[in-house]
Amino acid sequence: MPTAIELAEQFQASLVGEASRVLIGLAPLERAQSNQISFLSNPLYRQQASDSLAGALIVSKADLEFLQANPSANSSKRVYFVSKNPYATFARMAQFFAKEGSPTYPPGIHPSAVIDSTAVVPASCHIGPFVQIGAGVKLGERISILGNSSIARDSAIASDTLIYPSVSIYCGTHIGERCIIHSGAVIGADGFGFAPDFSATGGEWVKIPQTGTVVIGNDVEIGASTTIDRGAMSDTMIGSGTKIDNQVQIAHNVTVGECCVIAGCAAISGSTKIGNFCIIGGASNFAGHLTIADRTTVSGNTSIIRSITEPGQHFTGVYPSMPHSAWEKNAAILRGLDKIRQRLRLLDKSKGSGS
Repeated sequence: MPTAIELAEQFQASLVGEASRVLIGLAPLERAQSNQISFLSNPLYRQQASDSLAGALIVSKADLEFLQANPSANSSKRVYFVSKNPYATFARMAQFFAKEGSPTYPPGIHPSAVIDSTAVVPASCHIGPFVQIGAGVKLGERISILGNSSIARDSAIASDTLIYPSVSIYCGTHIGERCIIHSGAVIGADGFGFAPDFSATGGEWVKIPQTGTVVIGNDVEIGASTTIDRGAMSDTMIGSGTKIDNQVQIAHNVTVGECCVIAGCAAISGSTKIGNFCIIGGASNFAGHLTIADRTTVSGNTSIIRSITEPGQHFTGVYPSMPHSAWEKNAAILRGLDKIRQRLRLLDKSKGSGS
């Protein structure tokens, strides 16, 4: 197990306290013990941090000064990792400790896997049971594809990517290095494209062939049961560093920039372009053919129906909840707003003509 000074040096934090303290992992403030690390990134939890039994805390300089000015019984025994971004430092330390207990996938191909003879599968890859790999697929080094996943023809997956069980990757998909794709994800299914052809006597929805593909950058994480559709003629693209939660729908020809985060159940309609470093809340949705500027934040359950051209804005469109009877009354008023507006206009005109 690492000492405090080893962790401080590895994660570029300033150390205050006993350098030789051995630490075994991380825990929440209310559960951490003397051999564990916790963190403080919100001033609202300063008192809880002060009272915590944690043997080490990751803090900002301002929070350290507060804790030192308001010591508790445990303060004298504690060490501090002082960081400009305590939350990010916590995440990196958590990765370090998680590796100790995380499963490993040794190189090799399970006997039940079905791999086309034209596929390129390096010896360093792990191919699990009942995996199917189609013609012309190219895998990089040290890729792990777990049981029951399917990689269709002419797809390419770069090195060190992890694909969990029961993932479906359709033909021609390109996935970058160090990606993580969770169970049930479907990448490269047909986009929802149909042309109406109706007359008085009947007709049909004519399917538009989805001849593009999906291109995913490096260090992208895709949550369980998320779907990313292939493009109609151009490609659907996900930028490097982007993290996508569970049950997200990304439609055909969408472009998502670099280092975005998209929370669960969000939906992005076709041909919308999301900029870099955007934050998209859960269950929010975007109309099609929009352009969203860099560093836009969208709160959960918000509907975006127009393009956003100015970077760095925050949009929220959630209507507060209320008792159903009150909602019905307000809904009745909303239905009559247009008539009220017309009456006000007529009133203004009559006042104007009378003056």
